Amino acid sequence: MQRTINKPVIFDGVGLHSGAAVRMTVGPAPANSGIVFVRADIAADPTDARDPIIPARWDHVTPSSLCTLMENADGVTLSTVEHVMAALAGCGVTNAAISVDGPEVPIVDGSAAPFVAAFLEAGLAYQDAPQRALKILKTVEVSHGEARARLEPADTMEIDFHIDFTDAAIGVQDKRLVLANGAFVHELMDCRTFCRKSDVDAMQKNGLALGGTYENAVVVDGDAVLSPGGLRHADEPVRHKMLDALGDLYLAGAPILGRYVGERAGHALTNKLLRALFATPGAWAYVTVDAADAARLPGAGVTRSDLALSA
Repeated sequence: MQRTINKPVIFDGVGLHSGAAVRMTVGPAPANSGIVFVRADIAADPTDARDPIIPARWDHVTPSSLCTLMENADGVTLSTVEHVMAALAGCGVTNAAISVDGPEVPIVDGSAAPFVAAFLEAGLAYQDAPQRALKILKTVEVSHGEARARLEPADTMEIDFHIDFTDAAIGVQDKRLVLANGAFVHELMDCRTFCRKSDVDAMQKNGLALGGTYENAVVVDGDAVLSPGGLRHADEPVRHKMLDALGDLYLAGAPILGRYVGERAGHALTNKLLRALFATPGAWAYVTVDAADAARLPGAGVTRSDLALSA
């Protein structure tokens, strides 16, 4: 069965890149409507005739090196959607109407935990409609330089990720996770975006990442973690890359039954992988899931009690 949230939840924060205040409301949506974003500021402006609606789909993603940026046919954009998409996927929410009053989703604490907590506190409602999933039938792989991303057949959603940074505070990290039985909520949701201090300084000098702080990102400088409290997990960076990958993959329009393997991969490469997948005949199929498959999807059976079990 499909799921939505019981009631609207509101998030007030700032945009990562602009530093401007932004409000996002995530509300219930009818069965079979999927995840849909609406630029509320454009919808409320009588002088702006552009379409404010941006469906959360892979074919609306436009190139961006720092985050996942979506754009509709009228040129209306919305950036940094990956963390809220990961939260929706990790909670098993298939239908939601999301209103944002600016060009960026609020960064909150740099992870998906505030979104997950709010969704589970609001409660999730089952909808009388069959659930579908995207089943991977053949392996598809893309690469860019040393980075690679691959989707291959598997009975459930799995993510296998490898990162390799020269900074001693990060270094080489590997993690593999089957995203069933609340694994996203327990192991990934609280993992924050991370960056080097030198990169932050350079971006802010050029008018980017103006909303980034040591409170909403893990900032490293060589072997030092500069963010207060240090890391939430010893391998928080690779866990956050897995969080990002889940959010970007949920733009396929359905949860995936398959294994994602990422090596130094990022937002752009994951989207390139989805584009390659859908362009490859026989590599995929949308399937209606039975009870056994549904139990293996991310978010299956997750409730508010899972928040107390998070790592």
